[in-house]
Amino acid sequence: MNVLVTGSSGWLGQTLVPRLFRDGHRVVGLDPEPGPTTAVVGSVVDRVLVRRIIREQGIEAIVHAAARHKPHIETHDNSEFVAVNVQGTLNLLEESVAEGSKVGRFVFTSTTSLMISQQILDGRASGAKEAVWVDETMAPLKPRNIYGVTKLAAEELCRLFNRLHGLPVVVLRTSRFFPEEDDMAHAIAQSGENTKANEFLFRRLSVEDAAEAHVAALAKAPEIGFDTFIVSAMTPFSREDCAALIADAPSVVARYFPDYPVLYAQRGWTMFDAIDRVYDAGKAARKLGFTCRTNFQEVLVELRPA
Repeated sequence: MNVLVTGSSGWLGQTLVPRLFRDGHRVVGLDPEPGPTTAVVGSVVDRVLVRRIIREQGIEAIVHAAARHKPHIETHDNSEFVAVNVQGTLNLLEESVAEGSKVGRFVFTSTTSLMISQQILDGRASGAKEAVWVDETMAPLKPRNIYGVTKLAAEELCRLFNRLHGLPVVVLRTSRFFPEEDDMAHAIAQSGENTKANEFLFRRLSVEDAAEAHVAALAKAPEIGFDTFIVSAMTPFSREDCAALIADAPSVVARYFPDYPVLYAQRGWTMFDAIDRVYDAGKAARKLGFTCRTNFQEVLVELRPA
């Protein structure tokens, strides 16, 4: 297929574009920042540019990963988020269904961040009795910042264009895979590497797995029509663990992984005292046939002596 990848110079795009090439696709990368995985330097906000790429390159599928992200809240105003995350998505969708377009599938990179309200974020401080189990049935959604609000609006545009025009769209709400530590709600005194390892239990995936999820979504989009999926490493926990995860997370983790305390001690690592949310990626496994290769068990394998 001829695939347009927006955000191609970003952390995900740098991994996804070569992955699609390996499958034999012809990929056009679009990003405001130049880079080895970007063929066209420009923005999704530029409607004329979007139209030209889709028509002249015979684009058959779009992976829309371009966005203003949560860290940009400190450096960009709200109108920039609306322009890129909402108007940019609308530009791509409208050009995808315009007369003469060959686009037959659309994958939108969303975020689990839009599912976390301020109430959930403040849960531990306010005496929450159990961790929040986060899956696609969660409602109503109450994003806590302009990033989440605009990503949710973009999701609804995707839903609308599927309903009105029949465009197959798969929305992937990815959990944390960026290298930076932009949300330190679960931070501990030890290294960022320790923090990220812990997060594979409940809210993280590797960038390689994020790319693979997009490959799976592209393949399944015509069959699915429209749907939304949480994409994260599969958690070992169940809903029955939620109260214990708030009260004593290390004990719960040790019940599932008895060797983790010793392996962590060898590194001087610690587990979070409490875990306040768990992302359930089971729907992606059932309907997309996708599960992350890297999970907490794999992290422990890497920690074991050779």
